[in-house]
Amino acid sequence: MSLSLSPSSCTTQAYAYGAPPLALMGLEPMRALFEYVSAGFMDRSRLPSGDGHPVVLFPGLCADAVAMAPLQRCCRDLGYEASDWGRGCNVGPQGAVEEWLDRLTEGVACTVRQQGRRASLVGWSLGGIYAREIARRRPDLVRLVITLGTPFAGRGEHTNVGVLYQLFSGRLPHIDEALLARLAATPPVPTTSIYSRSDGVVAWQACREAAGPQAENVEVQASHIGLVWHPQVWAVVADRLAQPEGHWQPYAADTLADGRLRTH
Repeated sequence: MSLSLSPSSCTTQAYAYGAPPLALMGLEPMRALFEYVSAGFMDRSRLPSGDGHPVVLFPGLCADAVAMAPLQRCCRDLGYEASDWGRGCNVGPQGAVEEWLDRLTEGVACTVRQQGRRASLVGWSLGGIYAREIARRRPDLVRLVITLGTPFAGRGEHTNVGVLYQLFSGRLPHIDEALLARLAATPPVPTTSIYSRSDGVVAWQACREAAGPQAENVEVQASHIGLVWHPQVWAVVADRLAQPEGHWQPYAADTLADGRLRTH
């Protein structure tokens, strides 16, 4: 779950959508449990093998290493040096936002120094905001960014998590318009946004990346909570991570009648 961020250039009238229906949010736990179980039965033998480069995983709001563990194991099994962000439960930025992002960036820099190779960053919801900002600060450290249900192009009214954020952090987020505009801009590295129209927590429209030579959107059918465990998501993540460094190409997938997986 995540903060909602928005470009300042957009007017209120430009947003023809709001937060997902509360009924859809109420189904999130049940759907996520089904997706978690489905991941356990996934045939991963067809997923492309990794080349051993480091992958850093950033959890969503109120999530921690436990929630990210299945995806981390999948990445490790494929041959990557996958690691958790190392800061426990994600309760939002600690202290000044810029200083917090600087600390996260230094954490990735340390991983890159240890491994001797650029890292790929995978962020779930709010964790995707962190991943995008690290890539913006230090593109020399980052091979590519993958976000899962990250509403980088929305505002608070486009999510159902404001109260939850306040409960866990003790405050409501305050981010000025200039920073909102910057965070919504595409990072200067290959970037994939995975989103779901049936997301019960954030508006899927707020998760779509602007068109660009190194930016893409991949749609799956999943709950917000279950995105991090969903077999379709794992397939997309594995495909993106397996691309040779410096030779990024947009994701290609067949359109399925049910449980569709599409690129936009």
